[in-house]
Amino acid sequence: MRRFFTSESVTEGHPDKLADQISDALLDAFLAEEPECHVATDKTLVTTGIVFVAGEVSTEGYVDIPGVVRRTIKRIGYIDANYGIDGETCGVITSIDEQSPDIAQGVKKGKKVGAGDQGIMFGYATNETPEYMPPTIVYAHRLAKRLADVRKTKTLDYLRPDGKTQVTLEFGEKGNVLRCEAVVVAAQHEAHATNQQIHADIRKEVVEKVMPPEWLDKNTKYFINHTGRFVKGGPAADSGLTGRKIIVDTYGGVVPHGGGAFSGKDPTKVDRSAAYYARYAAKNLVAAGFADKLLIQVGYSIGATEPLSLHVTTYGTARVPEERIEQVLRSEFDFAPGSIIDELELRKPQFEPTAAYGHFGRNDLKLKWEALDRVSSLQGKLGLKATTRAR
Repeated sequence: MRRFFTSESVTEGHPDKLADQISDALLDAFLAEEPECHVATDKTLVTTGIVFVAGEVSTEGYVDIPGVVRRTIKRIGYIDANYGIDGETCGVITSIDEQSPDIAQGVKKGKKVGAGDQGIMFGYATNETPEYMPPTIVYAHRLAKRLADVRKTKTLDYLRPDGKTQVTLEFGEKGNVLRCEAVVVAAQHEAHATNQQIHADIRKEVVEKVMPPEWLDKNTKYFINHTGRFVKGGPAADSGLTGRKIIVDTYGGVVPHGGGAFSGKDPTKVDRSAAYYARYAAKNLVAAGFADKLLIQVGYSIGATEPLSLHVTTYGTARVPEERIEQVLRSEFDFAPGSIIDELELRKPQFEPTAAYGHFGRNDLKLKWEALDRVSSLQGKLGLKATTRAR
């Protein structure tokens, strides 16, 4: 039976991703001033010529919010009002309040840290790729990153910042990738570029530079700027909002999502920190050979200093009983919010780069939640050998 799966990504110039990066740039700026601050700059809205930043911040430090917003916009490439927004001249409107004291009393529990909200979070890993990520999202991200790279290096000098990618792969009965069924690329461009030129250039400079050639065959479908024109883009074509790309940020839809966004939230918000830690645990367990695929669900109540629940699913790929994996998970990984913050060093400014091209599988960034530093000790628990990673 033929089985297909699709994941999408977006470039850093996509309006929603623009909002995510502004939110996380502000978080990093506040953390640089005061690591213990409480920040929820997770409500950024971008539209034609204007950025609205709303949220809650409690800090002793000072951050030039309009300055951070403008630097982020210009870094991404919005330096011309014709693109829909110009970091030099756009309006920046802020509405920032202090964190609610009702929430604050639940977060600060003496020397302990309580969860900043209730909710469920998921962490996942698979040995299908070197990134321990699903292949569809890996290649969707690579295409989006390559699309941005050829714009910035002026390899394709007619491209503008906005863009989206999508990859559909065909899988065999054993879950192995057989081929690429379809590639979708939408790239904003200057008005003078023809659709024929764009199609040829992107297929050559983006798709063929990223996708494994053995996956591309005569039946692979290419949808490149499929409407025929993508001149108007960015915030001028579609307003952007923080937290609108949570599937792009995580696992490409392969596994469930708890619904909470990451960007703009300090690490007391378990939407972010617990999802990072669940990924860290899942990745190390898979790399240690406990299973080929492993999903962890964790649940919290606001103010709780320990998780309410932990649940493991291995999709029939476990090499030991799932009950044993849960025992190891509980004994070897501390899901208390305060412990997560300390172990993953989440008080450090480091989040803006994660706000585009995914928070997980980022071998280009030195992120503690991507470290494989528990593999040896975990293998010692059960005498397991590490799994072989496929491309």
